[in-house]
Amino acid sequence: MSVKTELLKILESHRDEALSGQEMADLLGVSRTAIWKAVKLLKEEGYQIEAANKKGYRLRGDSDLLSAEGILLNLDPKYQNREVVVFKCLDSTNQEVKRRALEGAGEGLVVLSEEQTKGKGRQGRSFVSPPGTGIYMSILFRPTEKNSKDVILVTTAASVAICRAIRKVVREEPQIKWVNDVYLRGKKICGILTEAVSDFESGKIQTVVVGIGINYREPDGGFPEELRGIAGAIVEDDRAKTTPVTRNVLVAAILDELYALYEGLAERSYMDDYKKWSNVLGKEVRFLDGGAQGNLEVWEYGTAIDLDRDGGLIVRLKDGRTRTLKTGEITLRVEKDGSERGVYGRDV
Repeated sequence: MSVKTELLKILESHRDEALSGQEMADLLGVSRTAIWKAVKLLKEEGYQIEAANKKGYRLRGDSDLLSAEGILLNLDPKYQNREVVVFKCLDSTNQEVKRRALEGAGEGLVVLSEEQTKGKGRQGRSFVSPPGTGIYMSILFRPTEKNSKDVILVTTAASVAICRAIRKVVREEPQIKWVNDVYLRGKKICGILTEAVSDFESGKIQTVVVGIGINYREPDGGFPEELRGIAGAIVEDDRAKTTPVTRNVLVAAILDELYALYEGLAERSYMDDYKKWSNVLGKEVRFLDGGAQGNLEVWEYGTAIDLDRDGGLIVRLKDGRTRTLKTGEITLRVEKDGSERGVYGRDV
């Protein structure tokens, strides 16, 4: 590894602590000049590193650039062998993971980017992913014979993983809108797009890519006019001075939760939390089945009453019948909070 990478590991593990150039040079077996050059490169990349005479170098605690080093440092040790790759800019993290999957990348690969130019969401929607304000990441899974029949639940598990992580490290209480959106303080802060690649001949799922896009901070100037009042962020403008944790810490917490839940998909241990944190159950909803009436938009109305064991939303219709809505088929809207629109900054 380069001196810059090794130095960043040291600085990340000693945030807000001054370390002398000589001390770090001795740790890495390089010259002080090499340390100075590495620090210069990191500062040029945007890391907030301060230097003080006779004290050394200090990575400020509020420095918030995404980095593989910062994420791996905060991951549970049993997951620290997973590959984490961070880009300044990508077309799409989902696309990059799919490219790497074709090249043989291993399960658990994580790709993140500070910015996306061709982010996408469900039903082909496009989303802008502004730099430095969000978490745009995708994770690769390779289903086995044992868990392939349960892989449909990975979006449900991811929703719970995100909520658990936010509750744990940010101390906020998000909710889930079936099936792939996370809300906080009544606004949408996160969207999830799960894509599967199947073998053409056998029909078996070979890879699953879970794309997660989170609005961590509001972009400069706020959200576009059409999304104000709909899209939100974990850290709002009036909370910016009290950023609870860095994005690296939150990413690591999400990955810890998601890896653990994926290992036990069949156990469905996450379904209780999914139901408990749902902002749909018990509410009047309307839904549009895109394939039911051809090109006609025919809305149906009912009350969301439960989830089945595969994450399907059970709705009691106006005539008393029940219908189970399956992910991927339905556009769902909760009557009281208006339309389902894309979250600004969502990946994927």
